[in-house]
Amino acid sequence: MRNIKLTIEYDGKDFNGWQKQPNRLNIQGEIERAIEIVTGETVDLYASGRTDAGVHALGQVANFQMENSMKLEKIPLALNSQLKKSIRILSAEEVPLEFHSRYHCKKKTYCYHIYNGKYGTAIGRGFTYQFPLELDVEKMQKATKYFVGEHDFKAFKASGTSSKSSVRTIYNLTVSKEGNLIKITVTGNGFLYNMVRIISGTLVEVGLGKIAPEGVKDIIAEGNRERAGKTLPAQGLFLVQVNYD
Repeated sequence: MRNIKLTIEYDGKDFNGWQKQPNRLNIQGEIERAIEIVTGETVDLYASGRTDAGVHALGQVANFQMENSMKLEKIPLALNSQLKKSIRILSAEEVPLEFHSRYHCKKKTYCYHIYNGKYGTAIGRGFTYQFPLELDVEKMQKATKYFVGEHDFKAFKASGTSSKSSVRTIYNLTVSKEGNLIKITVTGNGFLYNMVRIISGTLVEVGLGKIAPEGVKDIIAEGNRERAGKTLPAQGLFLVQVNYD
């Protein structure tokens, strides 16, 4: 038996998220279908975590086990030949049988893209949240430090979250701007449902002057979801990287 780790890129707008769902197009199901065609084996594909409908990935990680002796360098080419162009297998490597993409994950990095221009953009509109009002990036940057560290992020989770604990650690959070594109990049040991999109929505409120940068500290302390910003749309969110060390 072999354990194969895949690094995957996908455009999420055509899919109903990562997880298999009956009668709905999903990324997990499409890749499992391709694996079965290529190897002749029915497998279970385990990801580092689920992404919602419309969310993209530059470096999702998933693993599966198989008996097939196919050379590693042929796996991405073979799978890509059976997949939609909106899913690409970037690499394949053999890992110990005990490796699990989700349970052994140490850190994840997400990036949220905001196109901050009065008239929007036609190019890349499926990969950004288009926001016409001018945002004060300097204020947004000042607010980032209050998110960093271990906190109870219950003010930044969507209703219906099944996680037993809302305590998470954010290692790094930055806000950058190039032209009209604002990028909110966050690395943490794990994220609650919609947490990155709510953090991004809160930073937009800071950029508008509706929340003071230091007000983020109070929102975290109070744990009141109503005080945080809205959940920004899925199309601006990218899973950038998954780390295992």
